[in-house]
Parts: sequence; C-alpha cells; structure tokens
Amino acid sequence: MTPTAELSSRLAAFAGAKIVCVGDVMLDRFVYGSVERISPEAPIPVLKAERMPAMLGGAGNVAHNLATLGAAPRLVAAIGDDGAGAEIRALLARGVDGAPALATVPGRPTTIKTRFIAGTQQLLRVDEERTDLPAAALQEDIVRRALAELPGAAALVLSDYGKGVLADAAGTIVALERLIAAARAAALPVIVDPKGSDYRRYRGADIVTPNRAELAIATGMPTQGDAAVEAAARRLIAASGVGAVLATRGAEGMTLVPADGAAIHLPAEAREVFDVSGAGDTVVATLAAGLAGGLSPLDAARVANVAAGIVVGKVGTATVDRDELARALAAPHRGEDKVLSRGAAAARAAAWHAAGLRVAFTNGVFDLLHPGHVSLIEQARASADRLVVAVNSDASVRRLKGASRPVQGEASRTRVLAALAAVDAVVVFAEDTPLELIGEVRPDVLVKGADYTLDRVVGAELVQGWGGTVVLARLEDGHSTTATISRMAR
Repeated sequence: MTPTAELSSRLAAFAGAKIVCVGDVMLDRFVYGSVERISPEAPIPVLKAERMPAMLGGAGNVAHNLATLGAAPRLVAAIGDDGAGAEIRALLARGVDGAPALATVPGRPTTIKTRFIAGTQQLLRVDEERTDLPAAALQEDIVRRALAELPGAAALVLSDYGKGVLADAAGTIVALERLIAAARAAALPVIVDPKGSDYRRYRGADIVTPNRAELAIATGMPTQGDAAVEAAARRLIAASGVGAVLATRGAEGMTLVPADGAAIHLPAEAREVFDVSGAGDTVVATLAAGLAGGLSPLDAARVANVAAGIVVGKVGTATVDRDELARALAAPHRGEDKVLSRGAAAARAAAWHAAGLRVAFTNGVFDLLHPGHVSLIEQARASADRLVVAVNSDASVRRLKGASRPVQGEASRTRVLAALAAVDAVVVFAEDTPLELIGEVRPDVLVKGADYTLDRVVGAELVQGWGGTVVLARLEDGHSTTATISRMAR
C-alpha cells in the first residue's frame, strides 16, 4: 500500500486519461435561501429564495468530476429535446472538454431534480422525470455511441440511475452486457455506480460502488458496522459475479471488499459536512481516474475517500480539482488541509455562508510570524465564525518588499498559519493586492491593522457594498518583521 503522502505525486497520471462514462444524466437545481417564518396557509416553512444555481447531475456530474481531476471524460448519455437538455449541453460545454455523445430523445423530458435548501438543511426535493423506461432503440443508440468511444480509453464507468440509458422498456440489460464485455475484451477496468436490487446485471464489472442503503437493499442483509458491511458485500460478490465492492458509508467512511482478499475499512476523511449531493459521483470518478492512472484498487479507493471528504465540505453537486486533492493527500499534518486554492477557498466560504456562518478575511505577508501577527489573527477570528487568511505569494512579496524578502517561502508561511487554531483557511494570492480574491471569497468582515485608515484598506468599498463591515484591529507595539530581520543582521 502506497503511503498517503506519496499518492499525491501519482495524481499526475490522471492527466489526459480517456475515461468513457455511460449512464443517466440529469440537471440538478438548487434553490438556496433562508427561513424566517412559518406559512399562514399551512404549517410549513416559507423559504425566501436567494439564489438558484443549476449543476450537472448523475453521469454528467461524474464526467465533470473527471474533468476537474484532469482526466479526459467522454460522456455517453441521453437528454430530452427541451430547455433542461439545452442547459445540460451548456454546462458540459463549460465544464467538460470534448464533445459529449448525447442522444436527444424527442417527447421525453430531461430528468430534473430540484432541492430546496435553507442554510445546510434540505427542506424538499422535487423530481421531474419519466419513470417508464424508454424503447430499446435508445439503448442500441447508446451502445453504438459508447463502443465508438472505447478505443484508446483507460476505463469505463457505468453510471446507472435507473432512468433507462442502461435498460430498455422491457428491463432488458443488453447494453450493460455488451459494454462490460467490450471493456473486458479491451482489458479496461469497469466501475459501476449501481441501482436496484439485482446486481447480476453488472456481472463482469471490476468494482461496484453501492452506498450502505443500496447494499442493504441488494442483499437483504444488515449493513451497520464493519463486519455486517463486509458480510453483505461478500454475499453480493458471490451472487452477482462482480470483482469487488466499494461500499460508501457516510460518516463511517468506506469499505473495500475484493472477491479474493481481506476487506479494508477506510475511515471518513470529512472535516465539515455541508452537502452530500453528488458525493457518490465524486467517489466513482476518482476511483475510475485512479484505476486508469495505474493505481491499485486499494490506493484508488483511498484517493476516492479523501476526495469524498473534500466534496461534502462544499455546497451543491460539487467537484474536486486535482490540486486540492493533491494537497489533502500530501498533508502529513491535519492543519495543512486548511491550505486551499483560490477556487477551493471561495467554495469553502460559500459553504460557510450557506450554513449561516459569518466569514472574516485578513491578508498580509506573514513573514517570520510574531505576536503582532497572532493578535491580528485572533482579533479577526473573534469578529466572525470562520477566518480566511490570504498570503502574498513569494513573487508578490519580492515586488513589494525587495529581492531579499520573503525570508520564508510561501509554503512555509502558509503551513505555519494553517497550524493556528484561529485560522480556518489559508490561500495564496499572486497579485500585489487581494482585491480580486476578496471578490471571490465575499467575506462578511474585512480585517486590517489599525495602522491603516478605512480609505486605505483594499477591498473596503467592495465588502461594504454587499453589506459587510471593515474592522481595524488594535496593534501590538514592539513587533515588526522588518525590525526583527534588522536585529538578526546586526
């Protein structure tokens, strides 16, 4: 088993790996807002809608996750000839390179799932879909498109949501049989996100990824605890003829059970859980990318487990990019998972906001951390529920302070900051000022030292413009990085 820190260097093998993803695609809508009162018409909450984003769901989310991991997904799916189908095409064009092989089915609506969420509490989900399976002609079209994509591929993902792409109106599973057989003939790993109770339809697949509830339905066995999950997985393998089961178990992590070999239980990696929507898609995508990149099933599952821990800390049907996954794998110390990319920092702040938490933001060079820095950080954290600390990149510091600075590189400075309990996220910015980053994070409180005046605080107008506040923190006398460096030189 590869040491976890070394796995981060193996992610480079994900780059450009062609992975064919076949399955049911859908549109995930989210209506986020706040609840402040109960309806006078019925004993139900009134959701004041604030934003309504749409995201790729199902096989589309698997493809999007593969793309953000650096792989080259080829999506084969079906959509309706309607507005939701057009939205899916547009989302794929923005988030997934390469033309998807989408079959358009006239007269059949695109599946839409709309979730109504107050803070982090999901109030209601509304599904718009046709539950009858489509004609065999669609399945034949899907198989033809998928087989055309297999040459040059490194893995096949079957994302089965029971909407008809992988089963026709009679429940026939010819598509599954033909695709799995073709992949095995080409020596490609086959990963299945399963549906239903009869997994014999996936016979020949290398790994199926049921969640705990799906495993219980498929086997009729209890799935509480390590031993029960392993027993159920082994029965499933014996009955269905699949190579392994990776059971996702929420707060209990994951369990990998191969047909031959010992079960491995992986503890959950999540730090904060805001939204589990689409987390299974992230697991499937990361597992497939790992196998395509040459990782063993166990190492691929370990990477997928870390990816799942990242994505449930985001809001909506989110994805994980390869850089943030590499950092999480490489971090030998718990604090280092606070060091985020710009996009990840913005997503983390959005999750905090969605949970009703106030976010503070401060920035600086933080070279040779001293008590003055610590005081600023503690005051900033006291002003809100979460604190994002932005750090000038090495190149930015050299432009601002000269060629002799910084004394410590950005990797060292961010690691020290991340070790502080008062800090919730650290992000590096390359510009001379953090103005753009402030716009991305959208803090509720912007904090600078009292040696600034309000008109000199970068981003003050921006933050005040969306209703935030600016705090000028008191200074600790006698502490200065420049003075410390001068004393050292003397």
